[in-house]
Amino acid sequence: MTAAGIAALVAISGVGASSAIAAPGKPGQPRYTPGAEGAGDAYFPYSGNGGYDVVHYDLDVDYTPPAASPAPLEGQFSGVATIDIVATQDLDRFNLDLRGMTVSALTVGGKKATGIAVPEPGAEVDGAAYWQVQDDDARIWELVVQPRPKIKAGQSFQVVVEYGGTTVRPTDVEGALYGWVTTRDGAMVVSEPDGSMTWYPVSDHQTDKAGYSFEITVPEGKVAVANGLPSQDPVTANGLTTWFWDAPDEQASYLTTASVGDFDLRDTYYSSSGVPIIDAVDTKLSSSRMATTNASLGHQVAMIDLFEELFGPYPFNSYGAIVDNDSVGYALETQTRPVYSSSASEGTVAHELAHQWFGNAVSPHRWADIWLNEGWATYATWMWNEERGIRSAQASYNSWYNTTRADSYWSFQIGDPGPLGLFATQVYNRGAATLHALRVQVGDEAFFEGAKLWVERYDDSTGSAADFEEIFEEVSGQDLDEFFEIWLYGQEKPPATWTLP
Repeated sequence: MTAAGIAALVAISGVGASSAIAAPGKPGQPRYTPGAEGAGDAYFPYSGNGGYDVVHYDLDVDYTPPAASPAPLEGQFSGVATIDIVATQDLDRFNLDLRGMTVSALTVGGKKATGIAVPEPGAEVDGAAYWQVQDDDARIWELVVQPRPKIKAGQSFQVVVEYGGTTVRPTDVEGALYGWVTTRDGAMVVSEPDGSMTWYPVSDHQTDKAGYSFEITVPEGKVAVANGLPSQDPVTANGLTTWFWDAPDEQASYLTTASVGDFDLRDTYYSSSGVPIIDAVDTKLSSSRMATTNASLGHQVAMIDLFEELFGPYPFNSYGAIVDNDSVGYALETQTRPVYSSSASEGTVAHELAHQWFGNAVSPHRWADIWLNEGWATYATWMWNEERGIRSAQASYNSWYNTTRADSYWSFQIGDPGPLGLFATQVYNRGAATLHALRVQVGDEAFFEGAKLWVERYDDSTGSAADFEEIFEEVSGQDLDEFFEIWLYGQEKPPATWTLP
């Protein structure tokens, strides 16, 4: 860590500040302390925050895409985030995550806070104040808020942040594009694992889910698409159009989107169970990519039918797709409306839809548990292929298992992939194989009972690998310690015990 990073940590935590706790010797009175600067995830220690629970974000965004080439690939962004929060401890100060944006004004409970430079370690800060720590080398991006009066545990309060800046093309810890990714005609907004902080102040970890509403103002002719359903018709005035979206279901921050582009916002249609489906498809797709996309999206109703049968009712108020002519090199299961790069293939559509149950309704408690996202989405695609008569799930498993692979492939632990291994192929394919082997181990009845119970019990929340094992031990009556040790943490090829003819 850089020296600046160490100093930032001290400033964030308020070490040495006389206001950190109540005076000793007064039992029963509140003892105010700073909220933690992270959610406690070992992979991303400064993502998310402690001391409070966000209930709702209202995001009012104004965005101007870049001018035509050769102008810089930079957009202009301003926003007002209204955040409804409940304190979970007596708070002297608390943090929000915000990267690359500058705060111009902030209020807590209607009281204005003063923006100041990062205090020196141990310095006292008087009154309501806020400051920003932006340390790219240490990957610490924090908006520190000191409310006055202080906030008691259980107290509801509202924070309003005015902020903005120039948007670029941020990257995650692996160097992949994520967050608010500026494109020539708008923006692709895909934020796994911690990129939402690039476009709004947030507790950027899935253990703090919230509801969302969006007002996105863009130049007339552009379309802005977010999560959920339109809350009213778009309004155009003075060359600008404001788009309104509402996503009331609990949602992890990394699953938010507000993508902007030249989209055809297609008419709403419905699944067999009544889920409204809204697709936004870039008008500039090539004819071949448009044909692939249309064919793939045409299966969404049948996919929902199958996955509801296997996993239980679709968990949110809507579904659909955002297909952008630009690319970040991957698709993402943004809640209710996945984002696809360049085109949407059938297998990818099945994968992102399955995530609505596995990853979105139930999110990984820690990022080490990501195999529960990607393994399930991959296995659901195997089952969709079986439904379509393309290939059975067993044949997909056999193909995976029988392929010759290097020792390094088998030694990779999907139960602890590390922050640079979140999207390794083993997380997806060995994750799917783990689920198929589990299905063989416990039998179909217990397997699908467990899948539905997993979603039912942890809906709108998070679950860990230990929680998952407990579910399947409950439904099967089996001790599965050895099974999960082999499949999640073993460093050799699993034995052929779970391979059926």
